[in-house]
Amino acid sequence: MKALTGTKAATIYEVAQRAGVSIATVSRALRGSELVTEQTRARVRAAAAELRFTPNRSGRSLAEGRHAANGIVFPDLVGPYYAEVVLGYEETAAGFGSSVLILTTNGRADATAAVRELAGRVDGLAIISQSAGDDVVEQIAATGLPLVLVAREPVAGVDTIRTRNEGTAASLTEHLLAHGHRRFVFLGDPEGAPDVAGRYAGVSAALAAHGLDAPAPVACALDLDSGRRAAAAVLRDRPDAIVAANDEVALGVHLAAADHGVRVPADVALTGWDDLMAARFAGLTTVAQPMRQLGATAARWLHERIAGRHHDDQPAPRRRVLPTQLVVRRSCGPHPPEEQ
Repeated sequence: MKALTGTKAATIYEVAQRAGVSIATVSRALRGSELVTEQTRARVRAAAAELRFTPNRSGRSLAEGRHAANGIVFPDLVGPYYAEVVLGYEETAAGFGSSVLILTTNGRADATAAVRELAGRVDGLAIISQSAGDDVVEQIAATGLPLVLVAREPVAGVDTIRTRNEGTAASLTEHLLAHGHRRFVFLGDPEGAPDVAGRYAGVSAALAAHGLDAPAPVACALDLDSGRRAAAAVLRDRPDAIVAANDEVALGVHLAAADHGVRVPADVALTGWDDLMAARFAGLTTVAQPMRQLGATAARWLHERIAGRHHDDQPAPRRRVLPTQLVVRRSCGPHPPEEQ
C-alpha cells in the first residue's frame, strides 16, 4: 500500500490496516496509552506518518470506547419512506451512544465527493438505495470503514439489508388477477431504484405465468405530485388496474382519478407499496414493509462491526431480506369469491 499523496485524508481504519492492529489500538497508541507496548506504538506512529493521518474526534472517541458519529446516505428526505428508515437508524444508533450525520444526494453536483468526505468523518456508514454507486462503495469499503447497504443490491464484502419485493409483488398481482383484471399499468421507474425494479419484476413474472405480457413501466418519481401527473395520461386509456411503485404515487393516482371522474375501485383498481398511515385512511391495497426495522438493523450491524465483534481478517458479509406482507383493502374492490 502506498502512502497517500492526494488530498483525501487517511482514515483510522487505513492506519490500523497498515500497522496490523485494531482501530482501538491505533487510537490508544496515538494517545501514548501505556496499555499499548512501545513497539506497537512505534509501528502505529510510523503508519500514521506514512499515511499523513491526523487524529480526529472520531478516532479519539474510539479510544475512549464510545462512537462519535455514524453516517447515513440516502437519495432524498422527501416522503415518509426515507424518514421512517432514518428514524429507525437514528433511534438505534442513539441507543449505542452514537450521533448520526445524514447526507442526501439527489440534486447534488458533488454527490460522490460528499459521500467520500462523510465517510472520512464517521465511524460507520449506511448507504440507502443508489445514493452512491457500486464503485464508490467499493472504494470506501477498501479503507476498512464499516459499511451497511440498505435497500439495494449487494456489493462484494459489504453487509446488505433489504426487504422482499419480487415475491410479494407477484402475490399482489395474483390478487388482482383473481379479480379478473387483465390490463395492467405499472407506475414507477425500475431503472431508478432497486426496490422498484424488484416490484416490477414480480408483477411481470406473475403476468407471464398467466400468459399475459407485462406492460412497459410508466416512469414516475416516487412522490404524490408525480403520481398525479403520470396518472392523468394513464387514466385516459382506462386500464383495469394500476400498480403504483409506492403509496405516495398511488395516492397521487387517487387524486388524479377524482380529477377525471374515474372511480376507485369501480372503474380502476389501484395498489401501492409501504403501508403508510395515509394509505390506511384511503383504503389502499398495499404492501407493508418494515421501514424502521431496515434502519435499526443497519445501525445495529454497524455497531457490531465498529465494536470489533467480528475479528476475522475477512469477515463474511451479512445478507438479510426482511419479509413484506400484502395488505388488502377496498381499492381493489370486494374480495374475489375464492378469497372470501
